[in-house]
Amino acid sequence: MNAAENLAVVIGAGGMGTAVARRLADDYRVLLADLDGERAEAVAADIRQAGGSAGAIRCDVTSAGSVAGLAERVEAEGGLRVLAHVAGLSPSMGDFDTIVRVNLVGPALVSAALLPLARPGAAAIMITSVASHMGGFSPDVVALLRDHADAQDLPERLRQSIGAENAVPDMAYRLSKFGLLMLSRRRARDWGARGGRILSLSPGIIATPMGAREFAANAAKRKLFELSPLGREGTMEEITEVLAFLASERASFIAGTDILVDGGLVGAISDVPYGGAA
Repeated sequence: MNAAENLAVVIGAGGMGTAVARRLADDYRVLLADLDGERAEAVAADIRQAGGSAGAIRCDVTSAGSVAGLAERVEAEGGLRVLAHVAGLSPSMGDFDTIVRVNLVGPALVSAALLPLARPGAAAIMITSVASHMGGFSPDVVALLRDHADAQDLPERLRQSIGAENAVPDMAYRLSKFGLLMLSRRRARDWGARGGRILSLSPGIIATPMGAREFAANAAKRKLFELSPLGREGTMEEITEVLAFLASERASFIAGTDILVDGGLVGAISDVPYGGAA
């Protein structure tokens, strides 16, 4: 690849986003986007100091205007080879509306805006969660997640469908991650038309700073940990290595699907429905 073909855009400069950016910097120029532009630049500076090539940009993924600015920067960089959308909020980090917007509306806006800039062979990897495999939603809710993933009023539509009493952060997380899994499946044809791929990656319980906060605050997460066949958390390196493989030409026939990296957790939960409407 020449330099113009070698850009990896990483959305999110938190613990996992930083780990992803550092790993991708082994093979690509990195552009790191985050709501906190100073944090993104600090990570990019660390990558440059280590000998990599990295830049940063402030981006609010829930704002169409801000995402358009990101697209302008990527266009100026010559297009992208990799999109790694890592940014997301866990249930303890926001209210229902905010979690839906950050975890689903944002990725939908970003993947649509950057699609025209994807170079042949590009790969978009959307970080979902084991929660995306837990399903159990009504057809009306599935239709909203499927057809209106990028709508700014999606939280309100979902609230009307599930009932205000059910519009809590845990539900927002499950809905948004399932919606993101469906998004990756449904946009596979669009990315394929440009010679690229889109797919999702569902981590299980991973040792990250955000994960540690959630583990302390969320009894349901502690229960899931008890059910994990391997009896341990995954590491960020275990996720970044899978992501780097999925971004590479070695994974050139993997598209429109979800890769589950969860230590066997979903398989251990007997009532988890696989598949789901997409």
